[in-house]
Amino acid sequence: MIPSLQRPLLIASGNPHKHDEIFRELILEEGTLLRPADLESKLATAPPDPIEDGETLLENALIKASAFSRWSSLPALADDTGLMVDALDGAPGVYAARWAGENATYQDNVTRLLKELGGVPEDQRGAEFRCVLALCDADQVILTVEEKCPGFIIEEPRGEGGFGYDPVFVPLGETLTFAEMTADQKNAISHRGLAVRRFAQLFRELTATGDSC
Repeated sequence: MIPSLQRPLLIASGNPHKHDEIFRELILEEGTLLRPADLESKLATAPPDPIEDGETLLENALIKASAFSRWSSLPALADDTGLMVDALDGAPGVYAARWAGENATYQDNVTRLLKELGGVPEDQRGAEFRCVLALCDADQVILTVEEKCPGFIIEEPRGEGGFGYDPVFVPLGETLTFAEMTADQKNAISHRGLAVRRFAQLFRELTATGDSC
Protein backbone atom coordinates (compact mmCIF):
# COMPACT_ATOMS: atom_id res chain seq x y z
CA MET A 1 0.00 0.00 0.00
CA ILE A 2 1.14 3.52 -0.77
CA PRO A 3 1.07 5.87 2.23
CA SER A 4 -1.01 9.01 1.84
CA LEU A 5 0.53 11.26 -0.78
CA GLN A 6 -1.82 14.10 0.04
CA ARG A 7 0.85 15.33 2.42
CA PRO A 8 3.51 17.76 1.15
CA LEU A 9 6.73 16.40 -0.36
CA LEU A 10 10.04 17.40 1.17
CA ILE A 11 13.17 17.89 -0.94
CA ALA A 12 15.78 15.73 0.78
CA SER A 13 18.75 18.02 0.25
CA GLY A 14 20.50 20.97 1.80
CA ASN A 15 21.71 22.18 -1.61
CA PRO A 16 19.83 25.36 -2.63
CA HIS A 17 20.86 24.92 -6.27
CA LYS A 18 19.11 21.55 -6.37
CA HIS A 19 16.09 23.08 -4.61
CA ASP A 20 15.80 25.70 -7.35
CA GLU A 21 16.09 23.20 -10.21
CA ILE A 22 13.54 20.81 -8.69
CA PHE A 23 11.09 23.62 -7.88
CA ARG A 24 11.43 24.94 -11.43
CA GLU A 25 10.55 21.62 -13.07
CA LEU A 26 8.32 19.83 -10.55
CA ILE A 27 5.17 21.90 -10.78
CA LEU A 28 2.95 21.20 -7.77
CA GLU A 29 0.36 23.26 -5.95
CA GLU A 30 1.75 25.91 -3.61
CA GLY A 31 2.70 24.47 -0.23
CA THR A 32 2.96 20.87 -1.46
CA LEU A 33 6.73 20.95 -2.11
CA LEU A 34 8.92 21.98 0.80
CA ARG A 35 12.56 22.71 1.53
CA PRO A 36 14.14 21.54 4.80
CA ALA A 37 14.37 25.19 5.90
CA ASP A 38 10.56 25.37 5.77
CA LEU A 39 10.39 22.84 8.61
CA GLU A 40 13.39 23.67 10.80
CA SER A 41 11.52 26.10 13.04
CA LYS A 42 8.75 23.53 13.60
CA LEU A 43 10.98 20.57 14.43
CA ALA A 44 13.22 20.10 17.43
CA THR A 45 16.25 18.89 15.47
CA ALA A 46 18.28 20.09 12.50
CA PRO A 47 17.88 18.37 9.14
CA PRO A 48 19.83 15.11 8.84
CA ASP A 49 23.22 14.83 7.20
CA PRO A 50 23.26 11.12 6.33
CA ILE A 51 26.44 9.35 5.34
CA GLU A 52 26.19 8.64 1.62
CA ASP A 53 28.12 5.39 1.62
CA GLY A 54 26.17 3.61 -1.10
CA GLU A 55 27.98 2.12 -4.06
CA THR A 56 25.45 3.46 -6.57
CA LEU A 57 23.53 6.68 -7.14
CA LEU A 58 20.30 4.85 -6.35
CA GLU A 59 21.60 3.61 -3.00
CA ASN A 60 22.69 7.11 -2.01
CA ALA A 61 19.40 8.66 -3.11
CA LEU A 62 17.49 6.13 -1.02
CA ILE A 63 19.71 6.81 2.00
CA LYS A 64 18.94 10.53 1.79
CA ALA A 65 15.24 10.20 1.03
CA SER A 66 14.67 7.79 3.90
CA ALA A 67 16.64 9.91 6.39
CA PHE A 68 14.81 13.13 5.52
CA SER A 69 11.45 11.37 5.54
CA ARG A 70 12.02 9.97 9.02
CA TRP A 71 13.15 13.41 10.22
CA SER A 72 10.12 15.22 8.81
CA SER A 73 7.43 12.51 8.89
CA LEU A 74 6.76 13.45 5.26
CA PRO A 75 7.45 11.71 1.96
CA ALA A 76 10.90 12.92 0.90
CA LEU A 77 12.35 13.29 -2.59
CA ALA A 78 16.13 12.88 -2.88
CA ASP A 79 18.46 13.43 -5.80
CA ASP A 80 21.87 11.87 -6.28
CA THR A 81 23.97 12.86 -9.24
CA GLY A 82 27.23 11.51 -10.61
CA LEU A 83 29.64 12.49 -13.35
CA MET A 84 31.10 9.54 -15.24
CA VAL A 85 34.17 10.45 -17.33
CA ASP A 86 35.25 7.94 -19.98
CA ALA A 87 39.00 8.59 -19.77
CA LEU A 88 38.89 8.15 -15.99
CA ASP A 89 37.12 4.77 -16.11
CA GLY A 90 33.87 6.33 -14.91
CA ALA A 91 35.34 8.48 -12.14
CA PRO A 92 34.42 10.55 -10.23
CA GLY A 93 31.10 8.71 -10.45
CA VAL A 94 29.17 8.58 -7.19
CA TYR A 95 31.94 10.59 -5.52
CA ALA A 96 31.47 13.61 -7.80
CA ALA A 97 30.43 15.98 -5.01
CA ARG A 98 33.39 15.13 -2.79
CA TRP A 99 36.02 14.03 -5.28
CA ALA A 100 38.61 16.50 -4.02
CA GLY A 101 37.85 15.69 -0.35
CA GLU A 102 34.96 15.63 2.09
CA ASN A 103 34.85 19.43 2.38
CA ALA A 104 35.73 20.14 -1.24
CA THR A 105 34.29 23.19 -2.97
CA TYR A 106 32.91 23.08 -6.50
CA GLN A 107 36.13 24.74 -7.65
CA ASP A 108 38.24 22.12 -5.87
CA ASN A 109 36.43 19.33 -7.71
CA VAL A 110 36.70 21.05 -11.09
CA THR A 111 40.40 21.70 -10.53
CA ARG A 112 41.04 18.04 -9.78
CA LEU A 113 39.01 16.91 -12.79
CA LEU A 114 40.95 19.14 -15.19
CA LYS A 115 44.24 18.02 -13.65
CA GLU A 116 43.31 14.36 -14.08
CA LEU A 117 42.41 15.04 -17.73
CA GLY A 118 45.55 17.01 -18.47
CA GLY A 119 46.87 16.00 -21.89
CA VAL A 120 43.78 13.97 -22.81
CA PRO A 121 42.71 14.95 -26.37
CA GLU A 122 39.29 16.41 -27.04
CA ASP A 123 37.92 13.30 -28.73
CA GLN A 124 38.67 11.26 -25.61
CA ARG A 125 37.06 13.59 -23.07
CA GLY A 126 33.58 12.09 -23.23
CA ALA A 127 31.51 12.18 -20.04
CA GLU A 128 27.97 11.61 -18.83
CA PHE A 129 25.94 13.14 -16.03
CA ARG A 130 23.51 10.76 -14.38
CA CYS A 131 20.74 11.71 -11.96
CA VAL A 132 18.64 9.42 -9.79
CA LEU A 133 15.55 10.62 -7.94
CA ALA A 134 14.05 8.57 -5.13
CA LEU A 135 10.83 9.20 -3.21
CA CYS A 136 10.54 7.47 0.15
CA ASP A 137 8.09 7.49 3.03
CA ALA A 138 10.30 6.44 5.96
CA ASP A 139 11.86 3.19 4.70
CA GLN A 140 9.24 2.53 2.03
CA VAL A 141 10.41 3.21 -1.51
CA ILE A 142 7.56 4.81 -3.48
CA LEU A 143 9.17 5.80 -6.77
CA THR A 144 12.62 6.00 -8.41
CA VAL A 145 13.74 7.56 -11.68
CA GLU A 146 17.09 7.77 -13.51
CA GLU A 147 18.03 10.00 -16.45
CA LYS A 148 21.31 10.82 -18.23
CA CYS A 149 22.94 13.64 -20.18
CA PRO A 150 25.97 12.74 -22.35
CA GLY A 151 28.60 15.31 -23.27
CA PHE A 152 32.30 16.08 -22.87
CA ILE A 153 34.71 17.93 -20.61
CA ILE A 154 36.43 21.04 -21.96
CA GLU A 155 39.92 22.15 -20.96
CA GLU A 156 39.05 25.45 -19.25
CA PRO A 157 35.95 26.54 -17.29
CA ARG A 158 33.46 28.78 -19.09
CA GLY A 159 30.37 30.57 -17.79
CA GLU A 160 29.11 31.94 -14.50
CA GLY A 161 25.84 30.06 -14.07
CA GLY A 162 24.99 26.62 -12.71
CA PHE A 163 27.09 24.86 -10.10
CA GLY A 164 29.38 21.89 -9.63
CA TYR A 165 31.03 20.75 -12.85
CA ASP A 166 28.74 22.89 -15.04
CA PRO A 167 31.54 25.28 -16.20
CA VAL A 168 33.49 22.41 -17.84
CA PHE A 169 30.64 20.21 -19.15
CA VAL A 170 29.28 20.67 -22.68
CA PRO A 171 26.24 18.49 -23.48
CA LEU A 172 26.36 16.39 -26.64
CA GLY A 173 25.29 18.41 -29.68
CA GLU A 174 25.74 21.75 -27.89
CA THR A 175 28.48 24.38 -27.92
CA LEU A 176 27.78 26.04 -24.56
CA THR A 177 28.68 24.66 -21.16
CA PHE A 178 25.88 24.23 -18.66
CA ALA A 179 27.29 27.27 -16.87
CA GLU A 180 26.89 29.40 -20.02
CA MET A 181 23.25 28.43 -20.52
CA THR A 182 20.21 30.07 -19.00
CA ALA A 183 18.43 28.06 -16.35
CA ASP A 184 15.68 27.17 -18.82
CA GLN A 185 18.19 26.09 -21.49
CA LYS A 186 20.01 23.87 -19.05
CA ASN A 187 16.92 22.32 -17.51
CA ALA A 188 15.50 21.46 -20.93
CA ILE A 189 18.31 18.96 -21.59
CA SER A 190 20.03 18.29 -18.27
CA HIS A 191 20.05 15.00 -16.41
CA ARG A 192 18.20 16.54 -13.47
CA GLY A 193 15.66 18.37 -15.61
CA LEU A 194 14.85 15.18 -17.49
CA ALA A 195 14.65 13.18 -14.26
CA VAL A 196 12.35 15.66 -12.53
CA ARG A 197 9.98 15.83 -15.51
CA ARG A 198 9.89 12.05 -15.75
CA PHE A 199 9.32 11.84 -12.00
CA ALA A 200 6.47 14.37 -12.25
CA GLN A 201 4.77 12.30 -14.96
CA LEU A 202 5.06 9.06 -12.99
CA PHE A 203 4.05 10.75 -9.74
CA ARG A 204 0.86 12.11 -11.33
CA GLU A 205 0.03 8.63 -12.63
CA LEU A 206 0.82 7.13 -9.25
CA THR A 207 -1.40 9.47 -7.31
CA ALA A 208 -4.18 9.13 -9.88
CA THR A 209 -4.29 5.33 -9.71
CA GLY A 210 -3.12 4.69 -6.16
CA ASP A 211 -0.86 1.89 -7.39
CA SER A 212 2.67 1.41 -6.11
CA CYS A 213 5.64 1.69 -8.46
